[in-house]
Amino acid sequence: MQETILTNARIVTPDAVIEGTLTLRDGRIATIDEDRSALPGAIDCEGDLLIPGLVDVHTDNLERQVLPRSNARWPGVSAYLSHDAQCIAAGVTTVLDALCLGDLGFDTERNQTFVDGVRDLDQLAGAGVLKAEHYLHLRCEIPALDMPAALDGVAENPRVVMASLMDHSPGIGQYRDLTRYRAMRIRQTRMTDAEVETRIGELLERRERLRRPQREWMLQRLAHRNLPLASHDDDTEATIAENLADGIRISEFPVTMVAARAARAGGMEVIAGAPNIVRGGSHSGNVNAADLIEAELIDAFASDYVPASMLEAAWGLAARDTLSIPEAIALVTDRPARMARFADRGHLAPGLRADVVRLKPFGALPVLRGVWVAGARAG
Repeated sequence: MQETILTNARIVTPDAVIEGTLTLRDGRIATIDEDRSALPGAIDCEGDLLIPGLVDVHTDNLERQVLPRSNARWPGVSAYLSHDAQCIAAGVTTVLDALCLGDLGFDTERNQTFVDGVRDLDQLAGAGVLKAEHYLHLRCEIPALDMPAALDGVAENPRVVMASLMDHSPGIGQYRDLTRYRAMRIRQTRMTDAEVETRIGELLERRERLRRPQREWMLQRLAHRNLPLASHDDDTEATIAENLADGIRISEFPVTMVAARAARAGGMEVIAGAPNIVRGGSHSGNVNAADLIEAELIDAFASDYVPASMLEAAWGLAARDTLSIPEAIALVTDRPARMARFADRGHLAPGLRADVVRLKPFGALPVLRGVWVAGARAG
């Protein structure tokens, strides 16, 4: 029997913060008691908070480990282990690695990251060397010529637990400002203004031709899996209406208040990027997530590109009394767990998986002091 007793703690339950003792036994939460344990093996948490392990339904962080510089690809397994360590250091115990399927002509390295990422996860998870529990979130670039072949090769992988429909074409969604898009591509590439303009024209022609048939093919290809499906970077009411008609029930990173309100009105769940909260706004000029919080339009946060942003965003909202501690923590634990259909984690209750994070508040910042994954110390 493996047992860990965490006492003299403030335990964050779905409804309250209680002082007491949390007992982990054989990978599960055994008991939550409102008193202090006198057992000699109990760990004194010194009044620190205990919260559920975070559930990140969308992180691109692996891409940043694989390509620490634009022209320097890092070995895949090493990059994955580094990514895993960063997730644990951020209190993220369940990770949906969001790998991009399909190239729209400016991000050719992403295809290799996808292929290597699926292979490396299968290898590493089977070896038992990862600290967090990792799954796959397929980010399907709908107008990309190579998206169907990439999806077909991974559609049956049991680690796939979520998929999103993306369209990063110029002038669409996140990139609806074409002037900003042109400037970004010229800055990021060695292409001339004329070459970028030519590429934009090619991409728009391809989108007109392929978007709808490839969208329908993707939905049909994954229908038997009954996965949670998300739309990505929604910007208009018309976009939301199309998604609802296609059976999509999650709006991931809506870029306008109009889209977020339409998503909520249609019964969709809304994911926002935690970095938007931490930074005080969108890095690409889209809607401020703080405004979405104020309008009660956010159901969950995802880290997007910085694992540490999830807990920092949630704790910041609690520290500023925007939300109660249980409400704020639920945005990065229970709510995303439900979205991804994990019934065994996301909040602290007897019988659930013992994914637990110990943290000490430092003003508006949370300092992690311990992480347990399925009852085993991981950080």
